[in-house]
Amino acid sequence: DEKPTIQAIERPTGYVKTSSGKVVRGLKSTYKRHGTVNLFAALEVATGIIRGKTTQTKKREDFQDFMEEIVRDYPADQEIHVILDNLSTHKKNEDWLSRHPNVTFHFTPTSASWLNQVEIWFGILSRKALTGASFPSKENLIKALEDFMSAYNQNAAPFVWRKREVKGAQLRNTISNLCN
Repeated sequence: DEKPTIQAIERPTGYVKTSSGKVVRGLKSTYKRHGTVNLFAALEVATGIIRGKTTQTKKREDFQDFMEEIVRDYPADQEIHVILDNLSTHKKNEDWLSRHPNVTFHFTPTSASWLNQVEIWFGILSRKALTGASFPSKENLIKALEDFMSAYNQNAAPFVWRKREVKGAQLRNTISNLCN
């Protein structure tokens, strides 16, 4: 799947002491933009391993080049199922798919990208590597993305879907929300 374009934003940061005496990290509201990069990422659901590639554009050719890198690591007779959102880059790839008969694309329904497990990983990436970060160049952003993927893969594990039991007030709120 593909993460929307990521901006290399440089933000001045520092530490401030609050009125209660606690020292916290602060970000200035001003920032400087240094360009953007695109991140294609594939999550192997059986292992939790993530594969990614940064590109300057998010064109169909970029997506197909990324897919070439992915399928190259698998035997030609192994079935590969790829879950994708409905980005236009992911569509109209019939020529590429005809050259890779072992690959099947499956598209999530509109507004249901949460079904795609790589979206869980994109959330982890955003929280742990991008939120509050400062990148003085696109190269620094690319290195941060590559370093994060490498570190993540050292302890990668499949995501486990769990059914959460809802009780009491949570159940009442859920029922109210559904009725509204």
